[in-house]
Amino acid sequence: MENIGGQAVIEGVMFKSKNKVSIAVRKPNGEIKVKKERFKSLTRKFPLSLPFVRGIIILIETLILGIKALNYSTNENLGKEEQLGTFAMIITFVISIGLAIFLFKFMPLLGAQLLPIDNTYLFNLAEGVIKLTILVGYIWLISLMPDVRTLYQYHGAEHKVINAYERDDLANVKKYSRLHPRCGTSFIIFVVFLSILVYILIPMDYSFWIKLGLRLLLLPFIAGIAYELIKLSGKYRKSKFLQALISPGLLLQRLTTKEPTRDQIEVALRGLREIKHN
Repeated sequence: MENIGGQAVIEGVMFKSKNKVSIAVRKPNGEIKVKKERFKSLTRKFPLSLPFVRGIIILIETLILGIKALNYSTNENLGKEEQLGTFAMIITFVISIGLAIFLFKFMPLLGAQLLPIDNTYLFNLAEGVIKLTILVGYIWLISLMPDVRTLYQYHGAEHKVINAYERDDLANVKKYSRLHPRCGTSFIIFVVFLSILVYILIPMDYSFWIKLGLRLLLLPFIAGIAYELIKLSGKYRKSKFLQALISPGLLLQRLTTKEPTRDQIEVALRGLREIKHN
C-alpha cells in the first residue's frame, strides 16, 4: 500500500502521495473545495534517494508544499479583498523561521550557557531539557487559541483518515486513533533527542555564537537521521525498540491533535479520496 502523508491547514487538510498533492478545505459557506495537482519529488527525478540525503530534500519539499497549502487554505477562508499575497506569505514565513530559531535554538543554548556546567554531556542534556520544555509549553499555550484548537482537530482528522486508509477501512474512520507514528510531531521529538547526541561533537570552549552557528549547520544532518528513523518506525510498527523511540512523539501528539468533528473528518476523507483518484 502506498504511503500517504498529510498536514492540517486552515479549515482543512493537505495530503501527499508519491505523485499527487490534494488540499481539501471547508469554506465559510460550508462547501468543501479541493485543489489537486501532480507532484514528483526531486529524489525521484534525480539520483538523490540516498539514506540521510533524501530526508533533507523531502523535508524542504514538504516545507514548501506546506506553505503553499496554508496560503491556499487561508485565502479560501478570506474575502477577496482580504486575501494574502505572495509577498505577505514570504514575510510571514521569514518571521516564523526567525521565531523558531530564537525559541528553539538561541534560547535553549543561552539557558544552558548561563548554567554552571563544564561537562559537555550535561551541557547538551540541559540544553535539550530546556528546548523540550519550551516546545511543550509553546504547543500547549497556542492550543488555548480557538483557531489553533481547530487546526489541531484537523490534524487529528488527518491521522484518523490515514490510519483507516492503512487498514483499508475508510468506512469507519471515527474509531481510529488520532495518533500516528509518521507524524511531524514525532519527527520534531527525534530532532530534539538526536541533537543532544550530535552536539557532543561541538567543543565546550567555543564561543556562544560559534556554538549557535554550528548547531544551525548541523540541523540538516540531524533532520536526515530523524527522517530515516521516522520512516523505519512506520514500516516496523511491531518493533519494540522503534516503538520505544517514537513513544515521546506519540505522547506529544496528544497535545498537537484533538478529536475531530464528523464535518472535519468529512473534509479529510474528501482530500484523501481525491488523491487516490486518477
